[in-house]
Amino acid sequence: MKKNFLKIILYIFIPIFIIILWISNVYNHLVKLNENIKTQWGQIENVYQRRIDLIPNLVNTVKGSANFEKNTLLHVIEARAKATSISINPNNLNQNQINKYQKIQENLNNTVHKLLLIVENYPNLKSTKNFYELQNQLEGTENRINVERNRFNNHVNYFNTYRNQFPKIIIANFFSQFKEKGYFQSQIGSIKSPIIDFSK
Repeated sequence: MKKNFLKIILYIFIPIFIIILWISNVYNHLVKLNENIKTQWGQIENVYQRRIDLIPNLVNTVKGSANFEKNTLLHVIEARAKATSISINPNNLNQNQINKYQKIQENLNNTVHKLLLIVENYPNLKSTKNFYELQNQLEGTENRINVERNRFNNHVNYFNTYRNQFPKIIIANFFSQFKEKGYFQSQIGSIKSPIIDFSK
């Protein structure tokens, strides 16, 4: 009788123990992947902050040109202020939050590019050493932003793929920090070829 009782207990507890080990393993792996995404998000914020920090220097260099369009500078300053005002919780990196962040950053990027295009009409300003160095630093920062966004998307892809596999999705859905993460997407209208018109 005792042997039968022990067998029944073993048949019950061994599968439960194996299931608990498997759940722990899945949970720990989700934690690791989630932390990788948060770390990569920190890198993205870091490179965007670098761009934001360069803009006042660029604006001050351009302000030195007395006849430069003041309206353009105001747009850049306003876009920078909006970009610095947004902050996203790394624990809630859903698609809606990523899109909101990306839209504000793209607005800043567009205003800076307009500024750089207008500067083309000011050869004296364009040829100054300070402006040239700042323009190079901005270009380098844009490349870093691209690299970090690609890395972020790779981490998100790995996380989402892992968490959405059955039966792991059941465990992931029990914990709010393991919600599906959002991606950085291509800029709206980037599929269309840009129209280049030098006549203006």
